[in-house]
Amino acid sequence: MENIKWEALPFGYFKTDYNVRCYYRNGQWGELEISSSEYINIHMAATCLHYGQEAFEGMKAFRGKDGKIRIFRWEENCKRMQNSAEGIVMAKVPEDLFLKAITTAVKMNIRYIPPYGKGASLYIRPLLIGTGAEVGVKPAQEYMFMVFVGPVGPYFKEGFNPVSLQLVHDYDRAAPQGTGHIKVGGNYAASLQAGLRAKEHGHASALFLEAKEKKYIDEAGPANFFGIKNNTYVTPASDSILPSITNKSLQQIAKDLGMTVEARNIPIEELESFEEVGACGTAAIISPVGKIVEHPTGKIWEYCKDGAAGPISTKLYITLRGIQEGEFEDKYNWNYIVEEE
Repeated sequence: MENIKWEALPFGYFKTDYNVRCYYRNGQWGELEISSSEYINIHMAATCLHYGQEAFEGMKAFRGKDGKIRIFRWEENCKRMQNSAEGIVMAKVPEDLFLKAITTAVKMNIRYIPPYGKGASLYIRPLLIGTGAEVGVKPAQEYMFMVFVGPVGPYFKEGFNPVSLQLVHDYDRAAPQGTGHIKVGGNYAASLQAGLRAKEHGHASALFLEAKEKKYIDEAGPANFFGIKNNTYVTPASDSILPSITNKSLQQIAKDLGMTVEARNIPIEELESFEEVGACGTAAIISPVGKIVEHPTGKIWEYCKDGAAGPISTKLYITLRGIQEGEFEDKYNWNYIVEEE
């Protein structure tokens, strides 16, 4: 792929050669199908269009230093999609079908995997939607599971450089006992207004509070939140937060580095005491936060005062990226090696 400028890739849709699809009908999953079409045909009364029966995942494949292709922690993504399916009453994708679909999609588009050292990866998007026709509010009887892929750069244009977040009080991303803990489209729809305003005000993203009391940090729309102080990695514990696989991985790495890990409520007032702050997720890995600006008060919390990511965030980022790209030991077997044919 000589015409792709790997180092300049944004995080966005990129047309590749093939995607894979599978249909759930009459109580069972069919055979995996390969398609070169970017479009799908669905009934106008499909439940994904009317009642939000839609869930997705975000994963990455990396070309390692040794030339091997690695998919990072696919089992966790599969479990999370199954949890999402259960949460909004959809047919669950079996683990073997999930693995076959993602590996097939990667192999069929192997020429789009960015070379090692370019700061890019192959993004993998599994998607599960209700395709059965219903007019009353109830679950569909038919579903479609598909996987498409595309090369991407960093989620935030700043890459591994400090970003600004806007702390919002007047929008909620998800409600307690709602769908915040699963990866469904409605959560992202609810974050769009706040996210758009944050960008208009010069910030990379909104930072949401928990909806019940508005006292504690919840998460940014596309990423989990963490703070670092006194050699401790602190991240919110909340039923309305999507459990980030990247965050889970960073917590283990932090423990391996001799840090204490705390998952607990983080009151707004505690923002002043953090030495470093970051947003983490599959798309961003880690985005160091340079400042948080409260809306509408304008109150500012500043970090990264020298304009660079803090030392602990940097160590966490380098370690996780090193594991994903085969530079560091994968002692927890997080990577799945794709056998090239």
